[in-house]
Amino acid sequence: MDIQLEKLELIKKLVETEDPTIINSIRKIFSKKKKDWWDDLTETQKEEIKEGERQIERGEFVEYEEMMKKFR
Repeated sequence: MDIQLEKLELIKKLVETEDPTIINSIRKIFSKKKKDWWDDLTETQKEEIKEGERQIERGEFVEYEEMMKKFR
């Protein structure tokens, strides 16, 4: 279905409703903070990323181009 038509149908329903719970629910949907991908990671994944950052800070890494030389 056309997105513009969908929007218009929703607007019509919103205008016609007298139910404050529906209005509050819609308000909550639009005011929700955007979800951060970090929040979806497991604690193990977060710790692995943090360890990778610590390794970079200690200089324990190989530049991409250097690594690719081995495979060319």
